[in-house]
Amino acid sequence: MVYAMNRRRRAPTARPRLAARRPHGPVPGTDEVLFLPLGGTSRIGMNMALYGHAGKWLIVDAGVAFMGDEAPGIEAVMVDPAFIEERIDDVVGLVVTHAHEDHIGAIHHLWPRLSCPIHATPFAAHVIRERLKENRIAREVQVRTYQIGEELVLGPFRVESIAMTHSVPEPVALAIRTAAGTVLHTGDWKFDPDPLVGRPADLDALKRLGDEGVLAMMCDSTNAMVEGSTGSEADARDGLMKAFAGRKGAIAVTCFASNVARMKAVAEAAAANGRRVVLAGRSLLKMEKAARACGYLDGVPEFLGLDEAAGLRRRKLVLMCTGSQGEERAALSRISRGEHRSLALHRGDTVIFSARAIPGNEESVDAIRTLLEARGVEVLYPADAKAAGATVHVSGHPARDDLARMYALVRPRFAVPVHGTLPHLEAHARLARTCGVERALVPEDGDIIRLGHVGTAVVGHIEPRRLAHDGQKLLPWAGTQPAEIEIEEEHAAQPALLAA
Repeated sequence: MVYAMNRRRRAPTARPRLAARRPHGPVPGTDEVLFLPLGGTSRIGMNMALYGHAGKWLIVDAGVAFMGDEAPGIEAVMVDPAFIEERIDDVVGLVVTHAHEDHIGAIHHLWPRLSCPIHATPFAAHVIRERLKENRIAREVQVRTYQIGEELVLGPFRVESIAMTHSVPEPVALAIRTAAGTVLHTGDWKFDPDPLVGRPADLDALKRLGDEGVLAMMCDSTNAMVEGSTGSEADARDGLMKAFAGRKGAIAVTCFASNVARMKAVAEAAAANGRRVVLAGRSLLKMEKAARACGYLDGVPEFLGLDEAAGLRRRKLVLMCTGSQGEERAALSRISRGEHRSLALHRGDTVIFSARAIPGNEESVDAIRTLLEARGVEVLYPADAKAAGATVHVSGHPARDDLARMYALVRPRFAVPVHGTLPHLEAHARLARTCGVERALVPEDGDIIRLGHVGTAVVGHIEPRRLAHDGQKLLPWAGTQPAEIEIEEEHAAQPALLAA
C-alpha cells in the first residue's frame, strides 16, 4: 500500500509548536533504521540527515549551501524542516559533526522550528553559541557540549563520537547504535597523521567498531573521483614556508576561515621567514576567537591589528584574508578592487590561494586574479605553487585510497555514499563494492532508506522543500513544490539502487 500526503505550504518563520498529532508517512520500527538525507546528497553542501528508529528521529547537522552566481541576491539555501516539524515530539536531538557552515549554518535560521537540544563538541558549540548571540536567541537554544569519544544516549539511539581529522578542529564520526544494528555517519573527514591542531583520527575506535559489526556506513564522497590519498596539513605548512621564501613584497594568503590548522601554518611560515601576520575578514577573526578559547592556537603569537600592520614594512607583512571563493564582500575581493579601507596590494606583492575553488565559483575566483594581476600582483593558485615545488593547499576530504582504508577498518554490510553530487556518489558506490560491501545504495535528497538485517532498500521519497536567505529574511526557494510522501509497505517491492 502507498501512503501519500500533500502538505500545505508554510511560511518559513518562527511559529508555535504544532499541535500533537500523528503525521502520515514513515514511522520507524524497532527492527530497522530509516535514513533520510534532507540535504547533502544531491549537491555538495546543505547537509542535514535524519535517522529513525523505534518511533523516534535523530537529526545530524543542519547546514547551508552558498549559491554564488547561481542565484544573485541569495546568500544561502537550506532545508525547509517541515517534515521534521510535523514529527518534532518524536525528535530526540540534533547532533553536530563539525563546525563548517554547510553543517551548522542553518541552525540559527531554523530555530525555533528545530526546538530540540543541540549537541556539539566544544569548538563547534562555541561557534554555534556566538552565532546565536549575534541573532539574539542564545538564551532560547539548548546547546549542550559533548567531548570527543563520549557516548550520548538520545532516546533509542546510543551515539558515540569518534575523533576524525578534517579542515576544521574537532570533526567527529558518529557511531549510532540501535537495537536494529549500528550505522556509522562519518561526517567530513580525512586521515591526517599530523593535523597541526587537534588529534589524529581514532583508527583503533574505527577498527573496534568494525569488529563489533556495522550495518551501514554513510560516508563522505567529495573526493571519490580523486586517486591516491589526501595530504596532511603539515604538508601545507611546509609548502607555505617554501612559497614565502625569498619574496620581497607583502604576501597575502586566502583560505577558508574555519581552517584553523591553515591559520597556524601561515603563522609558522611567516615566523620562519621573518614576517608578521594580520587577519583581514570578520569570519577569520571569529574563528581565531573560537580557536584561542578552545586552546588550538596556544603558542601562536597574537596577530597584528590593521593599524599595526600599516606601520610595518611590506616585506615583513603577511595578510591572511577571507575570499578564497571569490565572495564579493570578502576582504580579498575588496582589496582586489581597491575598496578596502586599510589594506592594499601593489606591484611586487604576492597572493597565494591556499584553497581550491568550489565548483561553480571558478569565474568569481578568476575575476579576482585578473584584477590583482592588472595591479602587478603575482597570484599563485595551488596548482601554480605545486608546479614550483610547494604544496600550499591540501583537501579536507578522503581520496580513493583513504576511502578503501576506511572500508577495510569499518567493514560495513551496506554502503550509503553521501556529501556529493550524483557522479561523486556513484563513483563512491562503485569503489565500495570493490571493498566488499554487500550492497551500495546511491541516494538523493529526500530518499527514505530502510536499513535492516533483512529488507534493506529505498522504500520511499519525499520532495524536500528549500528555504533561501536573502541577507534579511527567509523565503520559500523558487521552484519548490508541496512535499509528497510515498511509502512502500512491502519494502522488497522497490529495490535499492545498486552500484555497478
